Amino acid sequence: MGEAERFHELMTRVRTGDDQAAEELVRRYESTIRMAVRVRLEHLGLRRLLDSVDICQSVLANFFVRAATGQFDLESPTQLVNLLVTMAKNRLVNHARHLHAAKRDERRRDGGADPDELADPGASPSKVVANRELLAIFAVD
Repeated sequence: MGEAERFHELMTRVRTGDDQAAEELVRRYESTIRMAVRVRLEHLGLRRLLDSVDICQSVLANFFVRAATGQFDLESPTQLVNLLVTMAKNRLVNHARHLHAAKRDERRRDGGADPDELADPGASPSKVVANRELLAIFAVD
């Protein structure tokens, strides 16, 4: 059996919900997806917030659901890899948009000023008011 026939047979088994076929597909392609995700996580500055395993699992779960409904007509392993990597890229872009919109933009955390440097080194407002009150008490007498 040639590579093309093995691939078609694997995809047919995946579409029918065969657990062993799903396991085989994950074994073959998970590392490729995770590598693509890790590169993009670094590029987007999200490596500390997201993990390649989580993205990969999400992409594969989505793929298996959609493959079972017949949404994909893949002819070769290269098409499958391209599809899974594209799905992973899209998932990362969606996560990045969510994090940026929620003001959790990782780029804002790096290179920012130290909060202690932002505080006024002088007396606090309550201390200033307390000192004025003391002066007022002693100035009247």
